[in-house]
Order: sequence, then C-alpha cells, then structure tokens
Amino acid sequence: MSYAIDTSPILPLNKARVFFDGTFSDPKLSHPEGVAVGPDGWIWAGNQDGDICRISPDGAVLERVASTGGFALGLAFDADRALFICDMKHAAVFRLSLKTRNLRRFTRPGIRIPNFPAIDPAGGRLFVSDSYASGQSGPGIWAFDLVTGEGGLWYDQPMQFANGLALRGDDPAVYVAETFGHKITRIPIRPDGRAGQAVDFATDLPGLPDGIAFDGAGNMVVGCYEPSRLLRITPDGSRTDLLIEDTTAHTFCHPTNVAFDGDRLFTANLGRWHLTEVQMDVGAPALWSLT
Repeated sequence: MSYAIDTSPILPLNKARVFFDGTFSDPKLSHPEGVAVGPDGWIWAGNQDGDICRISPDGAVLERVASTGGFALGLAFDADRALFICDMKHAAVFRLSLKTRNLRRFTRPGIRIPNFPAIDPAGGRLFVSDSYASGQSGPGIWAFDLVTGEGGLWYDQPMQFANGLALRGDDPAVYVAETFGHKITRIPIRPDGRAGQAVDFATDLPGLPDGIAFDGAGNMVVGCYEPSRLLRITPDGSRTDLLIEDTTAHTFCHPTNVAFDGDRLFTANLGRWHLTEVQMDVGAPALWSLT
C-alpha cells in the first residue's frame, strides 16, 4: 500500500477552520464524536452527555434538540424522516423523529458498543457497527429494518474495533473502518441481503481510522483519531494519501466522524469541543439526500 505521508498534504491546513466552538455554549459541545448534515441544512452533532444538537449553516446558533442521557456516538439521517443515534452508555441505537422530535430506543439489547449507523436505502435497513471492546476483537456489524426495528447480527466474524461505516452508490457492499487494525474492510451484500466474504480494501493506514465517507469521485475520506489528520483513499483502494493534518491538534483534535455538504466537509473532534469545516477540492452531496 502506498501513501504520501512523507510529502506535503494535498490540502494546506488553512483550508480548515473551526466551524463551531462549543467550549462555552449551552449545552457545551463536549467531545463530539458524531456529525451529520440534516435535511434542514443544519449541522447535527452529539456530545458526551447524550445531547443531540444542531448548528445553523453559518455556525452562529446551537440548539439542543433532544438527549439520550448517555454518550452520543455516530449519527445517520433516514432522509427527512428520522435521525438515528448510537449511544455508548445505553448500548443502544435511538431514533429521533424529525417531525415530532420524539426520541425512542430503536434497538433491543445485544450490541455491546454501537458505534456508527449507516442507512442502506436499497435494503431498507440500518447497518450498525459494534466495536465490541477496546483491545479485544469481536463481531461485528448489525442490521435492522428501518420501519420495524427487527434485526440482528449481520456480519458475525471478529473485527478489530469496527467503527465508521459507509456505502457507495451502486456498489453492494458495506465498508468498515477497523480502527486498531489500521485498515478499511469491504463486506459484500449478497443478493439475498446476507453478508458475503470480507476483503481488505485498504491496509497499513498511517493512523487510527475512525469515520469514513465517500466523495463524489468515489474516493474515501477517512478521519483519523490519532494522529489528527484526514486521509484519502482512491476508489480502488490502491493508494492512500495524506489529505490534511494538524500537528498541533487544535483545528483538528482527534477527528472522528466526517460528513459532506457539497464542497464543505465537517469533522467532529473527540479531543475538544468543536466541529471543523474543510473546504474540499472534491465534494459530495449530504448523505440524507441519497437515502
């Protein structure tokens, strides 16, 4: 695997800025893990207290919409219908109705560390990564019906801290960031909906991969929890480049999930109290519009 870690990043750090500083906001945007762009055009994020917040497109206003009372991790919008929230404290996924603002537990007990949710529009399902345990491999990926919530373990093989998930256009597969494996894994979705044989998509990554998202050219952007950088992987997985980084861990500070909104990319920063905005050279539509 080739990566350009010894050369300059593709994007200079001045292409990134603190989009919203939640150090003194109410509520504080304390240690945000998840970030997603909603159908309202606002940027949504969670915090360590389970608060689900939305921030105006200009970064001027923060509003608390709901709270799980736990620790909010990954977020995913089911079009304009609902927001799904992974919660570490409750070991559950919650569903927030965007129409009524009603928040309810969506999944039954079983998942150990629900980390990131991803919508499968073709299958009408919600995929959820289960990080299982830090330092201990375990299964895997869960799938739940978007309407009924019925489901269970979809991919039952051990993974090295399954984290961010992404689906790409017409490619029938789930891509998974295995954080402590330093790699991205591709799991085919078989015609009957079951999981196929997993294969390595990109390995030996120069960092701990957390959140992942595809741009409009089919490249994968990877938020690395450590060091504080973003990577970009070519569509075929053959090359990984350093996209942008912050050696001071201020503009980026342990970036986790990433979310596109056109040529703007937003990252959560688990190490601090803010969201970062990057002016991208290659963008992508917000995910909610594709579901």
